[in-house]
Formats: sequence, structure tokens, C-alpha cells
Amino acid sequence: MSGGACRSSEPEHASDGGSRYRLRDLFTPLDTLLVSGGDPRLALDPEDRVNAYGCAASPEPEIWNFASSTASTISQGAYDRAAQAREELMHKCLFDEVEVAFDARCEDMRDELRRHLQLSPRVDVVFSPSGTDSQLHALLLARTILGARPVTIVVGADQTGSGTIHTARGHHFSSMTSSGVAVRKDGAVAGLAGASLALPLREAAPGIATRADADAAVLHAVEAAIAQGAPVLLQIMDSSKLGWRAPSAACLDEIARRWPRQVQIVVDACQARLGRRRLRSYLDRGYMVLITGSKFFGGPAFSGALLVPKGLSRSLDRGEGIAPGIFDYAGRCDWPVAWTALRSRFERRPNFGQWLRWEAALAEIGNYYAVPAVSRAEMLAELAAGIDSMIALSPSLRSVPTPTAIDTADADDEEFAQATIFPFTLLRDGKPVSIAETWAVHRALARDMSEEMSGSTADREIAAQRCLVGQPVRLEREDETPQAVLRLCVGARLVTEAWSPDMVKARRNVQHVLDRIAHVLVKIELLLDRGAAATVPAKSAFEV
Repeated sequence: MSGGACRSSEPEHASDGGSRYRLRDLFTPLDTLLVSGGDPRLALDPEDRVNAYGCAASPEPEIWNFASSTASTISQGAYDRAAQAREELMHKCLFDEVEVAFDARCEDMRDELRRHLQLSPRVDVVFSPSGTDSQLHALLLARTILGARPVTIVVGADQTGSGTIHTARGHHFSSMTSSGVAVRKDGAVAGLAGASLALPLREAAPGIATRADADAAVLHAVEAAIAQGAPVLLQIMDSSKLGWRAPSAACLDEIARRWPRQVQIVVDACQARLGRRRLRSYLDRGYMVLITGSKFFGGPAFSGALLVPKGLSRSLDRGEGIAPGIFDYAGRCDWPVAWTALRSRFERRPNFGQWLRWEAALAEIGNYYAVPAVSRAEMLAELAAGIDSMIALSPSLRSVPTPTAIDTADADDEEFAQATIFPFTLLRDGKPVSIAETWAVHRALARDMSEEMSGSTADREIAAQRCLVGQPVRLEREDETPQAVLRLCVGARLVTEAWSPDMVKARRNVQHVLDRIAHVLVKIELLLDRGAAATVPAKSAFEV
């Protein structure tokens, strides 16, 4: 897990002969460490001390979290896990170099993640500061696997992270890398730049629905790229910002049949809203998988990983021909220990922020899968039914369809046969409100709006509650006014906190979650009715 800006293939050392990264670095305040080692999205606003997604570095239990499609505040349990992990590493560093002890801990975390996800020990894990960084790692590895610079085809380009448009063609997605190197956003990453093609998922016809020709569009794009003599890195979606998945399994089978060894597939599973059986099936087919601990699982933003099946990793451990720009996006500890040749090219620089965010995420992942599978499925089903019903009954909200898949859901979906993202448009007089007003409502939900709200004491009490929902997703189509949807999200932590071996208590806890969601929807209606949301200042740099 990388940290510094040096690109040397050997670790630097301080003038006194000691390690460049000393024990004292771990004494940095925990809150500061948790927001370090990432790109500018992690930076805390100097006034309200939250990042671009409205999340602070320390627990804020008074805020209700329904924003796991975007980012969640760190829980007290995850925060405690990070604090304990730091203490344990400090102790180990008394007997070994910081880099050595840190590297060993990263290997242990790979094992822990594989156990939680029930993955084979043969699956390799490449850690990163975010899913966006992991996309660059996937592009680097695809070049080695395919033996040439590929064309990247992004399925669901209209519903993935905003940085994907840059990483798909090997460009910088921000003005600064996680290692602290200033770069030009959308400038080429040295040695990694190439062509890309975006395939949207949304239907061109009126309404908001999955395009019916998604499979055909994917096949056509792959065929055209290969006809031009280029191999393909095909980034498929499972699942998107709206909970959609594409292309179908039949389409993927057709690609494997027609173009063996010419197409490398990477699955965008950064939302982590897929069953463990489905995850294993992707890896068994030789796909790489992008995942995070900071979306569904509710760890602090950001924590990314690239899962690599063993059949591919055998061909990856080469130190030759590596794109030099990737040194700004990874350190030696990010790569599995078994990849000795590749690792030797990178500096041994610990990224303490990335590591601690993953420690926190692993606590959440472990807690979620400690809940019995039947209980997880039942709670997600009950929450889905309740949320769907409440949105349908609201005069100010219009639900957006959220198909789990183009093809029929099957046993591999497990509990994720149920929707966990619930997008909706905001209405006034039966018509969608503007994108600007949707953003204003999103900001106002995260604030105590009681002072701006006229009306009864009950209304002001509702307006006072701070809550996070998924950031607006902008939807554009030719000949129509762009609009945006908000998202209520069910994350792992809601399940973890609601579960109890006492089924009566568990049902009561789930009802309590639904009561909170009803409260959020009422606050939205009050904000729309009173126009109070417009009083909250915009942060346009992040509203894209």
C-alpha cells in the first residue's frame, strides 16, 4: 500500500541510516491518517471537516447513513479496529523495520479478505486507495496478459465512477495521485495511455430503463476493435450506480467462444453488491474483479482492490516493460508477496491511510458475513419491500427501475437477488425538479435544517435530523432536459446492526430502520415544499 512520491526501484533511507518510514509516522493522529494516502476526494473541508461525500474522518453516530452507493461515515467499531491495528503495528515495529512489518500485515489482510469472501488462496489481491486506482492496475495487468496495448470498452459508462472516463484510456483521473505526485488531470499516464470506448446502459427511448440491445452493442464493439487488430479489455458492470448489471452471461459466453485469448474481462464490482458465488464464478472464468470495502460494506472511503485469478497471475509476474507512470499509483506492499519480479520495481513505501481504511472495511465485511445467510436475505428482502412501498406512496418521488440483471437472477445472486439501491427522481407538480435542486436537497439532507424550516415543531424536528443518501446520478438523453436521481441505499451495516438471534428483536430492529427511512422521505418532501434546500451553499467542484 503505497504512500510517498519517489519512483526509485529501491527503498530510500534517511541520512541516519534508518528506514525512511519511521515508527513516529504511526503517531500521526488517527483521524489524519484515515484521510491520508488518497486523492483530493478524501480531503476534509476546512469549515465543516467532511470530505467531498459529506463524511467525517471519525464516527458520527447521530447521522443516519443510507448512502453506501457513494460513501459512508466510519462506524465506531471500524474506527476502533483501525486504532487497534495501528497499536499492533507499532508494537511489531519495535522488533522489525516498518516496511517489513507493514508488508507482513498486508499479506495477512489478503488472507482475511479471501476468507470473508470465500475465495481460493490462489486468488491474488492487489490493494489500492480506491476502485478508480484499481482500474489503472487492471489496465496495466491486461497489457501484460494480452501482450499488446488493448482498447478498453466500458459497459455502463453512464453509471460508473466519474474517473473511469480517464482511467479507461490510461489517463490521470485527478490532479494528484495517492502518492502525493501532482499530475495533470486527463493527462496520459506514462506508458499506459491507449484507446477506449464508452457503452452506456440507459435506454435511448423515453423513460429510465436498461437498453434492450446491451448485449448486441457489446458484441459489436468487441468485434470492431478486434477487426482493427487490437485486443480488448472489456470492463463489465456488476452492479452500476443504479443497481444494473450487464452484459448477460450468454453474451460473455459468446465472447469467450468467438475471441479466445483476445479479450480480457474485468468486472466492475466496486459496489460489492453481488453474491459470493457469483464473485467466485467470475474469477473461475478468468476475469479480474474490481471491488471496494467502502460501498456496500460501509468502510470509510476509499479502499480498493483488484482480485486476480491464479491462471492470470502466473503470467503477470514480469518486471519487464512496465509503464513508468504506474509507479505513482502503487507501492511494493500493494502487490502480492509472490509477485517478486513485479514488486521489485516498486518502492517500499507504506500508505498508512489506505491500510487503515482497509482495516476498518475488513471489520465491516467480517461483521456482515457473521450474520447467517438466511437472515441476511430475509432482512434485505424486508427492507426492499418497505422502501419500494414508501417511495411508491410518496407524492414527491418517482421510483426508477432497478433490474438486478438483464438475464434472470439466479442462485449465484444469493441475497443480492433483492435490490439494495433505490433510485428516485424528485417531483414538483408531477414533473422532475432540476438537477441543481436535486443537489440542493442532497446537501440539505446532510444538515440540520430546523432553523430554515417554518412550520410545526414536528416539522422542525424532522428537518433537524442529518442523513446521508447516495449522491445524485445525472441522466442525459438526446432531445430531453437532463435530470438527476437520488438513491436510498441499503448497506451491510444496516443488516449487521439490525440482526439479532432473537427473531422478534431482529424484526423490530428492521422496522426501526424503515421508520428512519420514512423520516428521510418526509424530510425530502418538506424541503421540496418549503424550498429550504436552496439555502444550503453548493460545492460545485464535486457536483459532477
